[in-house]
Amino acid sequence: QVQLAESGGGFVQAGGSLRLTCVVSGWTFSRSAMAWFRQAPGQEREFVAGVDRSGNTGYADSVKGRFTISRDAAKNLVYLQMNSLKSEDTADYYCAGRTLENFSPLVGDWDIWGQGTQVTVSS
Repeated sequence: QVQLAESGGGFVQAGGSLRLTCVVSGWTFSRSAMAWFRQAPGQEREFVAGVDRSGNTGYADSVKGRFTISRDAAKNLVYLQMNSLKSEDTADYYCAGRTLENFSPLVGDWDIWGQGTQVTVSS
């Protein structure tokens, strides 16, 4: 059974850091692109960061320089290190996977999703 499970969300003050983890199971992780998306209350889900099969990464402009996505193929894990957090980063964060090797910023291009983990940043 294919499953993505996020953890690491929580409550943090502005300027602080969090690291999100996505555990991937039942999935050909090494051949897949992975990504993190987020959805704030009343907002559409948006792309945050992606990593392709080769380890190349891409970021939304709003998080560039503050967030870092990485993957550990040996452990089937995907991370999102979030530094210098701002109140506008408050959202539910979702891990996503797709069977193609390149990542995409479009929600509809992803095949599987986790349940999400909540991040709240107080100003």
